[in-house]
Amino acid sequence: MDSQSIIEMEQENVVGVYGRPPFVLERGKGSTLYDADGKAYLDLVAGIAVNALGYDDPTTQQAIADATHSGVLHVSNLYHSAPQARLAKLLCDTSFADKVHFANSGAEANEGAFKFARRYAR
Repeated sequence: MDSQSIIEMEQENVVGVYGRPPFVLERGKGSTLYDADGKAYLDLVAGIAVNALGYDDPTTQQAIADATHSGVLHVSNLYHSAPQARLAKLLCDTSFADKVHFANSGAEANEGAFKFARRYAR
């Protein structure tokens, strides 16, 4: 499907909350994204902070492939999981933290920060 057709399909089916540039991103490598015409763009936005892992990274791809083969790609923070435990340990071992809090959104992270601050102040 060509870029113009994709842009038109989005305009017909996606609420126009904000303006988008007139190109279609097709692939990425490292911190560079490429449009359908092969033009390169340096990604300084990181998916608006939801994807700061870069693009086409073999280690990330292998981790995702391993997770899909296990049959458990994602589970809620309500449950124990080995990947979450290992990540928490890595973060504690390599930072100032004694424990970590995982959040699913900025709002949830802020809510947690308020609760931690209130608890610390008591």
